[in-house]
Amino acid sequence: MVINHRSARRPNNQLPIIWRHLNPYTFILPGLVVMLLTTFIPAMATLYIAFTNYSVVHLKNWHFVGLYNFQKILLGASQGDFLAVFGWTIIWAFLSTSLSFSLGLFLAMLLNHPRLKERNLYRTILILPWALPATLTILALTGLFSTSFGPLNRLLVQIGLTPQPWLTDPYWARITCLIVGIWLGFPFMMSICLGALQSISNELYDAGKIDGTSSWQAFRFITFPLITTATLPLLIAGFAMQFNNFNTIYLLTGGGPYYKPGSLAGATDLLGTYMYKIAFGSASQDYGLSAATGILLFLIVGGLTLLNSRITGAFREVDV
Repeated sequence: MVINHRSARRPNNQLPIIWRHLNPYTFILPGLVVMLLTTFIPAMATLYIAFTNYSVVHLKNWHFVGLYNFQKILLGASQGDFLAVFGWTIIWAFLSTSLSFSLGLFLAMLLNHPRLKERNLYRTILILPWALPATLTILALTGLFSTSFGPLNRLLVQIGLTPQPWLTDPYWARITCLIVGIWLGFPFMMSICLGALQSISNELYDAGKIDGTSSWQAFRFITFPLITTATLPLLIAGFAMQFNNFNTIYLLTGGGPYYKPGSLAGATDLLGTYMYKIAFGSASQDYGLSAATGILLFLIVGGLTLLNSRITGAFREVDV
């Protein structure tokens, strides 16, 4: 009896081929399941609730209301609060990102200078605000800027200056939030700028010296363009993150101070904290209106991020 060994092995050879095709999916399957449970399903539930009147008042008899929540936000009673919060959110995201980047770039250039001694020590000290838990840092700074018993106001009194209402006046509260946001954000910007600076070849600066360029011209035409090219995607991501910032505002000021009593929107409220107050900080706890605000926040952040990436070309694929 003659046995064809090739035909006998053929069925067994199919299994490794199938396994090689399915193998990548088995590795990403746990991540897909986690994303399904923590992202996709809650997002679909939020989208559904946004078109209902689901709240504490209508907890048992809630029903579908269509675009009523969106109409209330954009054209109805909540329009003024939404536009005020939206305007401050854009200002906050732009200033906190740009100022953190500017300070981080300035410190990175100092730390990258070859004549600076003990650079590693200074890097360790300057990165501490990033290494410490943000919650502890914000709570400590809340005590520092306290109007009544804060050490900063006591210091101002001792040197003969007027204490400032850092957290109780709308104007000063916004400045305080920006200071804290920059303090928390500059170590990350400094780190990415340091990495980008070290990737710039010294031959470019040597060629500039031969052409007679000054230090400012070298920064303007060599350093800054190469830095922005390398860090632009991270800047766009940082802008989107600051747009969604919640911890800094909620722990520092709680969204206040308030322009008028009974209003949910405070002077320092971002869209994230304002959405949280609609759902959990009001007597009605209007989950439908909060979900609609969250949908608008998603569309705004996604739209601005897409617009920035298209204009700047930060995420454009380049053939090497």
